[in-house]
Amino acid sequence: MGKDVREYRCPFEPLSVQSVGDAEWLLVQEQELADFHYGGQAVLEGVMMRGQKRMTVAVRDPSGRIVLHSEPLTGGIYDSVWRKVPFVRGLLVLWDALVLGTRTLMYSANVALSEDEVELTTPAILVTLVLSLIFGVGLFFVLPLVLVGFLDRFITSGFVSNLLEGLIRLLLLLLYLSLIGLVPDISRVFAYHGAEHKTIGAFESGAPLDTKGVSTYSTAHARCGTGFLLIVVLLSVLIFVFLGRPPMVWRIISRVLLIPVIAGISYEFIRFTANHRSNPLVKAFILPSMMLQTLTTREPDESMLEVAIAALNAVLAADGVLEGEG
Repeated sequence: MGKDVREYRCPFEPLSVQSVGDAEWLLVQEQELADFHYGGQAVLEGVMMRGQKRMTVAVRDPSGRIVLHSEPLTGGIYDSVWRKVPFVRGLLVLWDALVLGTRTLMYSANVALSEDEVELTTPAILVTLVLSLIFGVGLFFVLPLVLVGFLDRFITSGFVSNLLEGLIRLLLLLLYLSLIGLVPDISRVFAYHGAEHKTIGAFESGAPLDTKGVSTYSTAHARCGTGFLLIVVLLSVLIFVFLGRPPMVWRIISRVLLIPVIAGISYEFIRFTANHRSNPLVKAFILPSMMLQTLTTREPDESMLEVAIAALNAVLAADGVLEGEG
């Protein structure tokens, strides 16, 4: 990740939309916003934002400077016709998020810790992703089955057994998110997560992108990946509860094989609710997701908001939303 890297600006100046090349804020047509949703993720001491043309990760280094790294989003899955196919596109978006997330996390660690840059090769990224997926599937899909297996002799109903499995899966998710949030470094990442949500929320509301304005927005957002995890868990309960109680090996296989199906449906649900979040009924549906984000976000300080704004400004400029750049 050694291209298009630059220092952004001194950390103690409040940023605004006009700060990027003295650009003027342009109103974006509602149709353009409806067709594409800006978003990103928190990294170590920074935020990655994804635009239509480029992704940018902004990281604050130990000296207090904001360092930007930007890359084009072209070729491969970005130009694939499958990105427009319902249910399939969710899997592509998820894979894209996992790959970009791994690479930007490594880059942010190099900057935040002032270490020499370590270039992640494609095999290294794949190994990291596979190990992460194995851990996630093992913890949230296989372990609940194993735990329920110890109780099967006392449960006569397959429906009840599968329902209990889903409850254990939900409790494991809540416990996992609660425990990792106690780690100081992870807590800071969660604060940058809150900064990302506030910045996106301000942009989608048409507010100026300065720390004063952005700070008033919520740390929760309807398209958050935390909500996606919750939908996956809840949807798995609805699907698995009707699968009966075959031998354990077949139960494990069925869970693993259905993960892509559940993920694809969950993405479409998140996409739909995000596009209709002003609807009272939709608001009620996404309320648990918004509440769960209290575990994965923290209230950011001003310096964190500056980093998130810098990252979003960069992708907006690349897309021509900020005049004078891109």
